[in-house]
Amino acid sequence: MKYSVIIPAAGQGKRMKAGMNKQFLELRGEPLIIHTVRLFVHDASCQKIVLVANRDECVMMKTLMEKYQLSKVVVIEGGEERQDSVRNGLAYVEEEQIVLVHDGARPFVTDVVIKRLIHKAAKSGAATVAVPVKDTIKRVFSGKVIDTLKRDELWLIQTPQAFKAPLLKEAHKRALEAELIGTDDASLVEWLGHEVVISEGDYQNIKLTTPEDIVFAEAIMQEKERRKS
Repeated sequence: MKYSVIIPAAGQGKRMKAGMNKQFLELRGEPLIIHTVRLFVHDASCQKIVLVANRDECVMMKTLMEKYQLSKVVVIEGGEERQDSVRNGLAYVEEEQIVLVHDGARPFVTDVVIKRLIHKAAKSGAATVAVPVKDTIKRVFSGKVIDTLKRDELWLIQTPQAFKAPLLKEAHKRALEAELIGTDDASLVEWLGHEVVISEGDYQNIKLTTPEDIVFAEAIMQEKERRKS
């Protein structure tokens, strides 16, 4: 099934403590954002990649896409918040398509996960990749445990998240009118009262947020290379 993907990459990633946008940090000699975009460039079902960049970095992003000969990419300017950036990207997505939203800092999502997600979104209208929680989760207030949550009801939400384009556009339009900032795109669709279904993901589909995550990313890439050899 054909789809487009919006990749927000305008945030500065302060928790990475890199002194620059983490999208330009190198993994195995290539910028992080290249690894992420290439996943979708190589997917024949992906019709368009809307890469949302910081205004001051749009030229740099375009130059990178040309250098690595990555097609199907449209680089646009982002907004103040991630939600604003996704809304900007939706203007470039056709009404009849499934649209994915995927973090620029998640370079390890697989074709299998993407295809399973799109299939669920096509049936339900909205779906998100997630994995079951492994650890026990407790609610804490003022340093004291006040509740232990049922682990079998808890999932860690990842991206991509996938939607029928008109549904996500309506959710963003209504959220803008209500001055609502959601935790993710799925939360905006939930706020509309529309069901969001879970599509099981992969624990290796990590988001690179802190310096420690770079170490994990290098280990994942090393393991993937070992399996290919």
